[in-house]
Amino acid sequence: MNGQNRKNIKIGSEVYIVLKKDQRTGKRTKGIVKDLLTKKSFHPHGIKVRLQNGQVGRVQEVIKEVSDNSK
Repeated sequence: MNGQNRKNIKIGSEVYIVLKKDQRTGKRTKGIVKDLLTKKSFHPHGIKVRLQNGQVGRVQEVIKEVSDNSK
């Protein structure tokens, strides 16, 4: 699933992001979403998030969604 729609990305989801420094190469970084930083519902370059390890970038792909009933 692509990372352009905010509704597809939830805190705790496993995603691939592109860091600012890697935008030219397109190198992707894998991580777990800690915070959603983009307020709009759609962004053409991907929703900006902060991962649990503190890295910030735009979501390119959602690998694993968090289910609402997992407690």
